[in-house]
Amino acid sequence: MVKLLLKMGKVNVDLKGGHNGQMPLSWAAGGGHEAVVKLLLETGKVDVNWKGGHGRRTPLSWAAWGGHEAVVKLLLKTGNVDVDSKGGYGWTPLLRAAGGGHEAVVKLLLKTGKVDVDSKDEVGWTPLSWAAWGGHEAMVKLLLETGNVNVDSKGGYG
Repeated sequence: MVKLLLKMGKVNVDLKGGHNGQMPLSWAAGGGHEAVVKLLLETGKVDVNWKGGHGRRTPLSWAAWGGHEAVVKLLLKTGNVDVDSKGGYGWTPLLRAAGGGHEAVVKLLLKTGKVDVDSKDEVGWTPLSWAAWGGHEAMVKLLLETGNVNVDSKGGYG
């Protein structure tokens, strides 16, 4: 259906609206719809760093939160994605992936070398804090192996 609509050429692939101002790329990325993300990216007309109407999440953040490795790869491949973008609550794609226990996505994000592994959200929690809280042992190991995390970091509540 997306191919057909794109062929018609009368659709705005970067339309921003709906729930939280999301656009088609955000919806597709969040749902893990790799083929649709690829089609939208190929148009060259989508804003890969759009955060929605309330500054919530970029398409990369949506994909990281859902653990959609293939979609994360496609977005990173564009070379235009702000890998460390903070959205609502100060959450970055790395924080969302680590907190969700999505090992493959965390590895991809770390591999870029463009993420702050010790970045704090609005309450002072880091990706390590979220990974530990969620009991995600593999995430904790990956983050510790970077050598760039403060293991004694205190959040907003001490």
